[in-house]
Amino acid sequence: MPAELHVNAFNSFTLAILLLFVGKELTQRIEALRRYSIPEAVAGGLVCVAVVAALYAATGLRTHFELGARDMLLLYFFAAIGLGSDVRTLARGGPALAMLLALAVGFIVLQNLLGMGMAGLFGLDRRAGLMTGSISLTGGVGTTLAWAPHFVRDLGIAEAETLGLASNMIGLIAACCIGGPIAAWLMRRHHLVPAAATSELEIGQPYDRQTHVRIDYHGVLLAVLWLNVALLLGRGIGTLIELTGLRLPDFVGCLLAGIVLRNVCSLLPQKDGRLWNWSSMQPGVALISDVCLGVFLTMALMGLQPWTLAQAAAFVGTTLALQIALAIAFTLWVVYPCMGRNYESAVMCAGFGGIALGSTATAIANMSAVTREHGAAPRAFIVVPLVCGFFIDLVNAVVIGVMAK
Repeated sequence: MPAELHVNAFNSFTLAILLLFVGKELTQRIEALRRYSIPEAVAGGLVCVAVVAALYAATGLRTHFELGARDMLLLYFFAAIGLGSDVRTLARGGPALAMLLALAVGFIVLQNLLGMGMAGLFGLDRRAGLMTGSISLTGGVGTTLAWAPHFVRDLGIAEAETLGLASNMIGLIAACCIGGPIAAWLMRRHHLVPAAATSELEIGQPYDRQTHVRIDYHGVLLAVLWLNVALLLGRGIGTLIELTGLRLPDFVGCLLAGIVLRNVCSLLPQKDGRLWNWSSMQPGVALISDVCLGVFLTMALMGLQPWTLAQAAAFVGTTLALQIALAIAFTLWVVYPCMGRNYESAVMCAGFGGIALGSTATAIANMSAVTREHGAAPRAFIVVPLVCGFFIDLVNAVVIGVMAK
């Protein structure tokens, strides 16, 4: 019986905050991390992954963190994204949203065909390759755990969950590391600059420590209030979605609730002292969303389990190397030209690299790291969350269902 170390929820949460500080310090000290827009949470989270992996390799110790706070942080983050979504920007981004969705659908199919082809080459049931495709990569760990029982029970693929979790672990790390470099390469090659250099960032604050942002008590309190209202409304929206028979992540309801609140309440008079004043609360919303995303992504990396790789190293390692290459090539040579060949499309490419191999949160973290270094991209922060956080889950479920028959 392998030795196991269980870290309780409070200690895990505290460690995640500490690791985020480690990541921020590494990003400030190592210029290459900023140049290639590696998220601060990734730098810190990977330190934890390395330590956990070293402990397992040296002693066989399996470290488990209780990560209950992680899901709540994700809800707050997507509520903040929704509150920051102006419907007028969404209207301008409509064609881009449709295009990115079409590209994502095409990529999901390619991703699954590659996984199934590699499974055949390794003498496995071809459908097992779906666990190294859009189930674990575009879908993430939640989709992996949701589909694994069907693959084991109905398709007879006993190792399905192991394949999926191992693939998700490699994919998540890769997703955190390729988005920023993709955007950086595109910006250097095509001399791209933001169209609106003075716009407020959607998430967080610029890396430039000389930048001063006014955050006041009243504005932060308003931000907390409306984020909580968005979570309450989001639960109601999620319940209504479930009544239709659809199974979507809880954060989808919070994202939609935030969008509704922002665009309905913005019709009200904007005066100091009122319960809705977007200009006052926007810095607080940006700060809270930045903290929630950073701690969430750190905790997501803390939850990776390196020992799952040993059970399917050859197949998963080979397949994921090809999946990563496919994601990079598709993003550079298909997504970028189709999305407009400009700074906004480069930021969207950073996000696409994140969702193609990791999760919606990874996509947003990649884009946030790019915009902190180079400038705001308001349309990207409308289009990518809606495509990745809402539509892609619907499409992925349909594609998996068809290809798993």
